[in-house]
Amino acid sequence: MRDDVDARLAARLAELRAEHDWSLDDLAHRTGVSRSTLSRLERAEISPTAALLGRLCSVYGLTMSRLLSEVEAHPAQLVCAADQMVWTDAESGFVRRSVSAPHAGLRGEVVEGVLRPGAVISYDAPPVPGLEQHVWVLEGSLGLTVQGEAYTLGPGDCLRFRLWGGTRFECPGPEPVRYVVFVVLP
Repeated sequence: MRDDVDARLAARLAELRAEHDWSLDDLAHRTGVSRSTLSRLERAEISPTAALLGRLCSVYGLTMSRLLSEVEAHPAQLVCAADQMVWTDAESGFVRRSVSAPHAGLRGEVVEGVLRPGAVISYDAPPVPGLEQHVWVLEGSLGLTVQGEAYTLGPGDCLRFRLWGGTRFECPGPEPVRYVVFVVLP
């Protein structure tokens, strides 16, 4: 199942580059990611990290959820827990569950994230400027930096904002952090 998702994701990333009529060199210049890494990614030889997907989503103007939903077989109205797409960044240990994936005609989505102690996920820029996010911590502690301003969230805390700059999610530990992000397109 995991290999199938990686293969579909690789194919979709290659399609996006072709739709924009960009060479691998063009995309490397726009993302700051090496041409060889992009090539290996599009051939499904490597799995992308969250940071790498964030950079790609930013240049394509897509949220990560929207990109991942595009590689799902058939998005449905009812999203049963067993059918929710789960993606893991093996490098950081970040686990991302698309609870309510993007759907045609709807502007919001719900994502569950789990970070192990010490894990850090950074995004240089939002995939879509002005994206609205609500981050709600369910368990553990989350260090969240939004556009240079740092916050520490505990169970039940919610931070809401419009995203114009970079973000950094960090689990200070000692236990993993589990949180929900509500994403609304501008």
